[in-house]
Amino acid sequence: MTYKDYITELTSVLNGLDHNSLEEAVLKIERAFLDQKTVFVVGNGGSAATASHLACDFAKTTLGHQPKLAKRRLKSIALNDNTPLLTAYGNDVAYEDAFAETLRTFSHQGDVLIVISASGNSPNIINCLHAAKEQGVETIGFLGFQGGKAKAMCDTVILAESKSYGVIEDAHSVFMHMLTERLKDVVATAQPANA
Repeated sequence: MTYKDYITELTSVLNGLDHNSLEEAVLKIERAFLDQKTVFVVGNGGSAATASHLACDFAKTTLGHQPKLAKRRLKSIALNDNTPLLTAYGNDVAYEDAFAETLRTFSHQGDVLIVISASGNSPNIINCLHAAKEQGVETIGFLGFQGGKAKAMCDTVILAESKSYGVIEDAHSVFMHMLTERLKDVVATAQPANA
């Protein structure tokens, strides 16, 4: 693929984005924020890096330029960031159960889980989605290709419909920043008058 082809493919994916799905995701996250629930994010490999970045942006960037003044905060945690817990489950139970078991430990009904997966078929992502349903956790999928098995399991799907992993991962980063920008307004509006 040439550079020009790559840009064309990425532009096509972004132009094909379903804005209704983005807005649906914002509303789910806004509800969790207002109810003081937690947004969990998870992914493997490059998607794990995106998950960590997204959790960071939700927890900090949504607070704007003066985070010390914020009284209401969006709680967000990347399940893939706790290396000791992840490797303990991977070693003692099974890697495909590591995210699911971590979610079962920390989540509550009304929380939100965002899975980030190009293929939508990773066993640990699928098992985590099963655990989310058991826990009463709303689910959002940043998916690629045709969505894989995860597509039918997510309450909301934001799809980067491409066959290129690089394009999909770039699109997921754009989705992340788009949601963060919208949620900045949500968090700012919810601050107490004296904040």
